[in-house]
Amino acid sequence: MRARQVIISGGGTGGHLYPALAVGEKLKEKDPTVQITFVGSSRLLEKSIMERYRANFIPLKIEGLKGKGLKIFKSLALLPYSFFKSLYILIRIRPALVIGVGGYSSGPIVLLASWLRIPTLIMEQNLRPGLTNRLLLPWVRKAVVAFEGSLPYFKGKGCVTGNPTREEFYSLRKKERNHRLALLIFGGSQGSHFLNKGVTESLVLLLRNKKDLRFVHQTGDNDYEWVKECYARYGYTDVTVSPYFFDMPSYYQSSDLIVCRAGATTIAELIAAQKASLLVPFAQATENHQLLNAKELKKAQGAEILLEEDFTPETFTEKIRDFMTHKEKINRMENNLKQLKKENAQEKISDFCLELMGGES
Repeated sequence: MRARQVIISGGGTGGHLYPALAVGEKLKEKDPTVQITFVGSSRLLEKSIMERYRANFIPLKIEGLKGKGLKIFKSLALLPYSFFKSLYILIRIRPALVIGVGGYSSGPIVLLASWLRIPTLIMEQNLRPGLTNRLLLPWVRKAVVAFEGSLPYFKGKGCVTGNPTREEFYSLRKKERNHRLALLIFGGSQGSHFLNKGVTESLVLLLRNKKDLRFVHQTGDNDYEWVKECYARYGYTDVTVSPYFFDMPSYYQSSDLIVCRAGATTIAELIAAQKASLLVPFAQATENHQLLNAKELKKAQGAEILLEEDFTPETFTEKIRDFMTHKEKINRMENNLKQLKKENAQEKISDFCLELMGGES
């Protein structure tokens, strides 16, 4: 029997890649005859993540269109190439299913697959769908979403499954509290200059609390050296700084509080791991989708929000000292996340995939 081929397309950030990998792994577990090909952007981080997971990966030279300014002309110039390469990939692989996980790189191949009458499915991790998924909606068979509030956007094609995350996040143990507050700080897979700057500018105000704080800080490539130097300059020793953490679940496990952006996959990981967070939504996120994501956790009293416009060294320091003084609040926030936790998102999505392909082989 010929192996059934599945293409999973999208990416550009870890927020799209890890759900794609989680679904691909579950699909192969349910049907070992399935062969997965990932199609994504040509960013170096994407390539390194796919290499680490030994995924069959095809990079596509494509760039986003929204918010590009004059660079939009370069993006438009790449589109014909992206469509031709996507068509070549579809003809060569002859997939039984094409899954779009969001991001501009999923657009051409999902659209062409639908025109070729290949079954298609899109995954939406944010509360408000991104531009690519909104444009693809008329053409796809099914959409799976993370939040109930997303359903009206999908006009009967949507189904709530939760956002798939790596299995390790579901099995983390509850961390025992001690006198130290362990902070995990990151701004997504590419880092956040805003967060890096805001946190390091707060270090001088937190000096009297130094012995009661532990910092684990993912900076992204560009800011790594100077952020690391800042911690050393102020004499902070209980610190781990890296451009990128591949084993993020273990850092979640050892943290008390997570200070981070509010991208969809980060939100899903916080829910799956039941970790308290101080969310700093990216103010320039398309259609403010990060703030909408963050509000879902705040509504459940599972997170606090600190807007960029309100973020100063003083406000951040005040927040951190409040958590240090009231660690029971962290426990309450973690428990409150149970109401948002949806088990087996990968399982549900892979069942939809098998259904669209015509059942198990």
